[in-house]
Amino acid sequence: MPELISANRHQLVLGCMEELIEKDNPVRFIDAFVDKLELVELKFQIAESKAEGRPSFNPKILLKLYFYGYLNGIRSSRRLEKEAIRNVELHWLLGRLQPNYHTIADFRKDNPVALKNTFRLFVAFLKDLDLIGGSVVAIDGTKFRASNSKKHTYNQKKIERHLAYIEEKTRQYLKELDQNDAAEQSPEKVSDIGEKMERLKTARIKYETLEKQLTETIEPQISTTDADARALLIHGQVVEVSYNQQAAVDAKHKLVVATHTINRNDRNALTDIAQQALDATGSDAMTILVDKGYHNGKQLQNCQKVGIETIVSVPELVNTNRTGTQPDYLVDKFHYDPVQDTYTCPQGELLKTKGTWHQKKRELNVGYQFKKYRSPACRSCPVRDQCTGRQDGSREIERSEYAEAVEANAQNYRAGKALYRKRQEINEHIFGTIKRQWGYNHTNLRGLEKVNGEMALVMTVYNLKRLLNILKFEEIMQKLNHWKPVYPKGAMFYQNRHIINLLEHFKFYSLAFAA
Repeated sequence: MPELISANRHQLVLGCMEELIEKDNPVRFIDAFVDKLELVELKFQIAESKAEGRPSFNPKILLKLYFYGYLNGIRSSRRLEKEAIRNVELHWLLGRLQPNYHTIADFRKDNPVALKNTFRLFVAFLKDLDLIGGSVVAIDGTKFRASNSKKHTYNQKKIERHLAYIEEKTRQYLKELDQNDAAEQSPEKVSDIGEKMERLKTARIKYETLEKQLTETIEPQISTTDADARALLIHGQVVEVSYNQQAAVDAKHKLVVATHTINRNDRNALTDIAQQALDATGSDAMTILVDKGYHNGKQLQNCQKVGIETIVSVPELVNTNRTGTQPDYLVDKFHYDPVQDTYTCPQGELLKTKGTWHQKKRELNVGYQFKKYRSPACRSCPVRDQCTGRQDGSREIERSEYAEAVEANAQNYRAGKALYRKRQEINEHIFGTIKRQWGYNHTNLRGLEKVNGEMALVMTVYNLKRLLNILKFEEIMQKLNHWKPVYPKGAMFYQNRHIINLLEHFKFYSLAFAA
């Protein structure tokens, strides 16, 4: 049976790199898009030219390399170095330049803010293509493992457990030394015990130092490899040292319009990501679809103040009055009168307040104010046992300063359940694609700012992948040729949000002191 014959390896072949790349190859878009950018405007670090030594690489070459790498599942700087040597597409894209792994790694590490700005500019390009609606956005988060093991993350309880173990082993070794002295055992065994006690002494110093560092900060835990990484709940009882990647996804074409990474849970994350989505789309009003993990009165109020309609899933009510309260007498069965500032119970009695604002602490010492409502009629109420389990027989209702925002959201949720059901199909598949299909379930960098930059790069590439699936390649290139970038002016947005959060801490302490 005849077989195809391979070409002679010693045969001289004439041609050019341009002929090796198809007309609709994504590398052509990467090349054209990056060439459009003004990297100085995006805050990329530009190396100064020197009269002596080897010339530096143009940052656009490294940015193109990273776009190509992340688009094709290659994140390692060493693997990117190898691909630049053997990959025909990269020969064309980089003009046969071959940066080493150290140069490649430093570029990603040194330009986190610029990578975030690049993401925002790419969202602006998608908006100019009329691919972003801006009216309905679904928000969610997922955890990416950090470069820090659980073994090297400590909280007060874990430190105390280690110190207790050291104390117990020290007593055990001292007891063995006393027994050896009485039995006149060999000096080798005594020396072995002495070495063990020295190791325990060193370990004690380590854990006492960690305990001191923990008490000097408001954080509940400390990580020794990546100082910004935190042990976060993944699902059920599973905990991993990780970062929490937030993403706001536009409903029109399932494109990511805002993203940033935090090292805490979702409860206090809604305002930042919702505001970024509003800014990115340029919308005057927006509806956001969010799961109940984000339900927080203060966050809901902040969103509603800037024209963002919240449809956040309402958590189930829990019994806050021990075991005495029956379903018919939970707090949602009490009617609030905003004019009189009173509650009416199911029995028709009024619960009034003295008007005093009380303070309640939450995580990071950031809390809220609330008022208490009571009625003297509780003492003689015939259904008191069904309504309350308090020893004094009274029913007390607490109304938060954010109650109006919570009630407005609950009304939106009840009226918009059909819209809320679309939340999962809008944003859940994005994290599934990134983590399961692409295998990007961890971060390669350390530190919150650097991780922010890498995750912005991941989301930029995701949007690029979606763009190539939505429009024809010729149409994309034609519109790119006529596109004029407008560079974002809010490059310090993320840092400013940290300042705002810090001011909120001072506000809480001031209110608590005044009370």
